[in-house]
Amino acid sequence: MKIIPVPLEYFADPLRYEKINYRRAGLSGIQLPVVSLGLWNNFSGVDSIENSRAMLRTAFDLGITHFDLANNYGPPPGSAEETFGAILKKDFLPYRDELIISSKAGYDMWPGPYGDFGSRKYLIASIDQSLKRMGLDYVDIFYHHRPDPNTPLEETMGALDAIVRSGKALYAGISNYHPKEAHQAIKILRQLGTPCLIHQPNYSMLDRWVEEGLLDELSKEGVGCIVFSPLAQGILTNRYLNGIPEDSRAAKPNSALDRAELSDMVISKVRRLNEFAQQLGLSLAQLAINWVLRRPEVTSALIGASRPSQITEIVQGTWKTALSKEDMQTIEVILSEE
Repeated sequence: MKIIPVPLEYFADPLRYEKINYRRAGLSGIQLPVVSLGLWNNFSGVDSIENSRAMLRTAFDLGITHFDLANNYGPPPGSAEETFGAILKKDFLPYRDELIISSKAGYDMWPGPYGDFGSRKYLIASIDQSLKRMGLDYVDIFYHHRPDPNTPLEETMGALDAIVRSGKALYAGISNYHPKEAHQAIKILRQLGTPCLIHQPNYSMLDRWVEEGLLDELSKEGVGCIVFSPLAQGILTNRYLNGIPEDSRAAKPNSALDRAELSDMVISKVRRLNEFAQQLGLSLAQLAINWVLRRPEVTSALIGASRPSQITEIVQGTWKTALSKEDMQTIEVILSEE
């Protein structure tokens, strides 16, 4: 029987690799775009799949090759991977070898003692489930999503090693590990023969904990760093300059962004940062991304988006300016205000 191929509906921009810069992840052979797209929000089973599809197309047309997921992204948990898998099948299968697709496990995913944290059983079951939801044979990076205080680190890192050796992931990563934990995890993975490719911590102007040892540790060990929430869950945009909009993330129940984070002091700083960004010819979001990328240890800034234009804005902003020493001093003054 003759197989008739399904005609493609999407053809990627042939100039996409000229639209963004790339940085090497530590001492590895992998380069990532300076901006990557996270599917934490707005790709779930309750969101418009056509909007999700438009955002993925826009990202790839801008040279964003890295799409980041986790097993429990939703709601409901797992639905972001299902959405991504459906769009991948329609639009991106011809480009699979041009993509870095990552997923993670470490937070609550299913009931009972084997659906959370860092046991070998949980991690290996999770990668199998994630691959099935996305319709993939392998992911490029599989992360342990957070440290587990009750499981030996050797077991958790051993599971990552086994996943890579099985061919279900090409590289191993860790996320939300503090310096001491990261040092131990990186050491164990190296001893096992599966070096840690990359670490994914949160980092923004409003949350700078990684500067207290983690970035130095990653640089010393030759491990890449992709930072999530560089826009502080949208605080470092023009979204909250004049209060909390009813349709904003902070206004939603059970949101990762708590209204308490939008204190008068924080909003005052954000307004001043916005004014300074305008002086530089940048949006506040563009300034925030350039600020995290000023650190050579940062391989990529992982952004979320609710519409394609936000992705375009961020990528275009990475070309506009490099922050000078004087610019950095001005930002530090604003951030240090009480």
